[in-house]
Amino acid sequence: MSAQQAAPAEKQSMLNRALNAIEVVGNKLPDPAILFALLMVFVWVASWLLSGVSFNEVDPRTGESIQIANLLAGSSLTEFTSRMVNTFVTFAPLGIVLVAMLGLGVSEHTGFINAGLRSILSVTPKMLLTPVLIAVGILSHVAVDAGYVLVIPLGAVIFYAAGRHPLAGIAAAFAGVSGGFSATFFIPSSLDPMLAAFTQEAVNLSAHPAAADLVINPLNNFYFTTASTFLVILVGWFLTDKVIEPRLKNTKVDADAADLPVMDELTNREKKGLAWAAFSMVAAFVLLVISALPEGSAWRSDAGELADAAAPLMRSIVSLIFIFFLIPGVVYGYVAGTVRSHRDVVEGMSKAMSGMGYYIVMAFFCAQFIYAFGQSNLGALMAIKGANWLKEMAFPMGFTLIGIVLLTGFVNLMVGSASAKWALIGAIMVPMLMELGVSPDLTQAAYRVGDSSTNIITPLLPYFPLIVVFCQKYVKNSGIGTLISLMLPFTVTLLICWTAFLLLFWGFDIPLGVGASHSFPAG
Repeated sequence: MSAQQAAPAEKQSMLNRALNAIEVVGNKLPDPAILFALLMVFVWVASWLLSGVSFNEVDPRTGESIQIANLLAGSSLTEFTSRMVNTFVTFAPLGIVLVAMLGLGVSEHTGFINAGLRSILSVTPKMLLTPVLIAVGILSHVAVDAGYVLVIPLGAVIFYAAGRHPLAGIAAAFAGVSGGFSATFFIPSSLDPMLAAFTQEAVNLSAHPAAADLVINPLNNFYFTTASTFLVILVGWFLTDKVIEPRLKNTKVDADAADLPVMDELTNREKKGLAWAAFSMVAAFVLLVISALPEGSAWRSDAGELADAAAPLMRSIVSLIFIFFLIPGVVYGYVAGTVRSHRDVVEGMSKAMSGMGYYIVMAFFCAQFIYAFGQSNLGALMAIKGANWLKEMAFPMGFTLIGIVLLTGFVNLMVGSASAKWALIGAIMVPMLMELGVSPDLTQAAYRVGDSSTNIITPLLPYFPLIVVFCQKYVKNSGIGTLISLMLPFTVTLLICWTAFLLLFWGFDIPLGVGASHSFPAG
C-alpha cells in the first residue's frame, strides 16, 4: 500500500492531494534501471540532433564555443562500448556503497547495530529523535558521501524501532544528509576546499584589477554553513513531524517482520557485548588519532594537512567506516554469543551483498547514463545558457542572488556533481558578479543553497536509487514517485527559508566565513 492510499473517509488537504498526485505520476515511471537506460538513449538522440548546431555560448573550461558531441557517431559508440565495464566498476557510489555495506552487514548480522540503537533509544526522548537524526546526517558530511549508506538506513531503523514510520526516518535522514549537504556542524567538510578551489579559478578569469590579489579562503562560507545547520534541523524537524509522518499514517509497512528491528530490553549478555564493542571502537579511534597527530604522519597530505581532500585520511573515509563497523560488530558477536566462528562473519557480509543486488543493477545503468550525458556536453550547454540568461536580465542584486539559487537548483536536476556544476556556473557567474560589486564568497554561498535544496528530488543523484531500495525494504511497492513526494516539501521549504536566510546575511552584512566579504572589492 503506497502513501497516496489513505482512508477514503478522511478529508485530505490540498498539499496531501498534490503530493499524492506526484507520487502516482512518479511511480508510473519505468523502473529506475530502465529509466536510466531510456534517458541514455534520449541523450544519444539529442546529441545527434544538436551536434551540427553552432552555439554562441563559450565553454569556460576550454575558452571555445561549446560543441555538442554526437554520441551516435561510430567512434563515439565504439568508445562507449570499450569503456562500458570501466565506467561501471569506476562508478564512485558503487564502491562506496559496497565497501561500507560489508562492515555494516557484519554489525547488523551480529546484532551490534540493533542493540546499540535500542540502547540509545532507551535514553533518548521520542520527541528528539527527528532533530538528532537530521543533525547526525549533517555531521556525516565530514565523511564525504558515507551518510548515504550509513545514516539514511539507520534513520529507518531508529524510527521503526521507536514505533514511528520508517519512511519518515528515511525522509528526515535524507534531508539532513543530502538536503543539508552545504550545512556544516562546526566541522568543515571536504566540499569547502573543493568549491573554494573552483571559485579561485573563476576569480582568475576576471579582468578586474583587484582580482589579481584576491585569494579565496577554503572556509569562506563556514559561518553561513554552520548557522545553516540549525535552519536545516528546524525545517526538517517541523516537516517530518507535522507533514511527512501524518501523511504516512495509513501507509502499511509490508516487509517481512522477521527482517525488521525490534525493541526488546537488552539482556545482560547484550549489555556486556555492547560494552566490549564500544571499547573496541574507542580503542580503534584512539589509535587512529595517535597515528594521525604527528606532523610527519602518513595520514597527512604532502602539505602536512589532515583535512586536505588529497590527504590519505580523507581518501580512506569509506575504508575506515568498514573497519570501524567490522571490528565492534565482530567483538559484539563473540561476546554476546551471536558469532561462533569466522563463517558467521562472512555470512553477515554475504547477506549484506545479497541485499544490494537491485542497487547494483541500477548502478550499472546510472553509470552509463551519467557517462553519456557528460560526454555529450548537453549539461554544460544548459548550465551556460541559464547563467547567460540571468546575466542579460540584469536584475537587482537581491533578485540576482535568488536567480543564482534557482538556476543552480534547476541545473542540479540534470547535473549531479556539485563540483561539476560549480565549475560551469561559477566560471561565468563569479567574474560577472564581481563586475557588479558582488564578492565571489557571496556568489558561492548562493550556489550552495540551490545545490543542496534540490539534491533530494533529483533521480539523477547517484545515490537516489539506493534510497528507493531502502524504502522498499519497508514498503515493497515504493518507487521514485514515493521518494520524490516525500522529499518535495523539504525542497520547497528549504529553497524559500534558506534563500531568505542568505539574504538576511547579505542585507545585514553578517560575515559569511573566514576572510570573506559581501562586496567586491572588499570594504
